[in-house]
Amino acid sequence: MAAGKEIRGKIKSVENTKKITKAMEMVAASKMRKAQDRMRAARPYSDKIRNIAANLSQANPEYTHPFLVKQDKAKTVGIIVVTTDKGLCGGMNTNVLRQVTNKVREIEGQGSKIQAVAIGNKGLGFLNRIGAKVVSHAIQLGDTPHLDKLIGPVKVLLDAYQEGKLDAVYLCYTRFINTMKQEPMMEQLLPLSSERMEADKSSHSWDYIYEPDAQAVIDELLVRYVEALIYQAVAENMASEQSARMVAMKSASDNAGNVIGELKLIYNKTRQAAITKELSEIVAGAAAV
Repeated sequence: MAAGKEIRGKIKSVENTKKITKAMEMVAASKMRKAQDRMRAARPYSDKIRNIAANLSQANPEYTHPFLVKQDKAKTVGIIVVTTDKGLCGGMNTNVLRQVTNKVREIEGQGSKIQAVAIGNKGLGFLNRIGAKVVSHAIQLGDTPHLDKLIGPVKVLLDAYQEGKLDAVYLCYTRFINTMKQEPMMEQLLPLSSERMEADKSSHSWDYIYEPDAQAVIDELLVRYVEALIYQAVAENMASEQSARMVAMKSASDNAGNVIGELKLIYNKTRQAAITKELSEIVAGAAAV
């Protein structure tokens, strides 16, 4: 029964794997709910600060912040790549990094250079493999994104754009749509587009009192708005990660169950054949006597 013993070992191994994938599925489902709540809670702040910044910009047309000015002299483009720190979440990271690859080829085809910021271990490893210039990175963010961990690495690109060293800054992440669907996104972060900075038509036009002055307030607000966009992207990416991991682990558990069923069928057939062979030998021996 050497073959039977080997099959029993395989069944035990797959059962142990199924226990792990089932546990990971339940953990991801628990974290997914918290990540979705965190993502939805960040949206009102981002919308409100965008609306105030848009109203202030329209109320002071004589001042234009550098984030609103299009530049094309530096021949260098910044990309912020948001990925996960861990794997086992299906093709989520692969889809995002495919978008990054296409964008890098497009930019380099135009004769421009790339400066990248990696948020997440998978993106950092990918950028190093393709030889992109990584100016800063943030990894091991955990299950809860903290703005103070994100500001430092991202500020390198924001300051470079403000100084005219970059023509544009792009943000690549995975947008959460629902539990079963996540969409890779490549958005232009800087310069801020007119669609992003359009004031809400349904709201009233407010006349603000500035302290210390309009320029300082607009400068601070626009920086906060860009940081809010990046935080929102990281929150969406984390919600997408847990959803994708839950679906991937459920699929793995189902596949493990199918493999166990097939192995048990093979084991039973092998055992039946061995018993039949022994009985045949006994009957043949008795008949010979």
